[in-house]
Amino acid sequence: MNDQAHIHASAEIQDGANIGPGTQIWQHCIVMAGAVIGAGCKLAHNVFVESGVVVGDGVTIKDNVTLYEGVTIGDQAFIGPNAVFTNVRNPRAFISRKEECQPTTIGEGASIGANVTLICGVTVGRYALVGAGAVVTRDVADHEMVAGNPARVIGWVGRAGERLDGDLVCLETGERYEKTENGLMLKDT
Repeated sequence: MNDQAHIHASAEIQDGANIGPGTQIWQHCIVMAGAVIGAGCKLAHNVFVESGVVVGDGVTIKDNVTLYEGVTIGDQAFIGPNAVFTNVRNPRAFISRKEECQPTTIGEGASIGANVTLICGVTVGRYALVGAGAVVTRDVADHEMVAGNPARVIGWVGRAGERLDGDLVCLETGERYEKTENGLMLKDT
């Protein structure tokens, strides 16, 4: 654990957890041994981070989020309050399916809205935006904006999180994007 991190007195950080400098971990959080949390992160009230989770730098994780083994969150991502990550597609209390756990990846700069449910095995692309309450059952492309149950594409967003116009231009920043096989990418200017 890094001495430059701020850890609230009620948080439980197990020996062997790796916490980056400048990270803030607030009330009633639990971070297990083997978890990696980058520099400059913010974990709000009641966040649980299981062993094997990797959180990049500058990530914000809001209240009441549980991250299971196999979850990877890219730099500068935002995870909204009460977001739900799953780790097995067909759990049963009386059948052990730990070997069936599927990884979930959240890309750099992506935003996951409040009360989103992410079914394990999905990848949410770089700078994608998942609307509040959505249920993500398939991969979300870079810069894709999705909402609903199941989550469906409703548009595209730029790095600033603003919806792009029909020409794939961000009206806030003027950035222009082009379609690729992985979603959108910023055009060279």
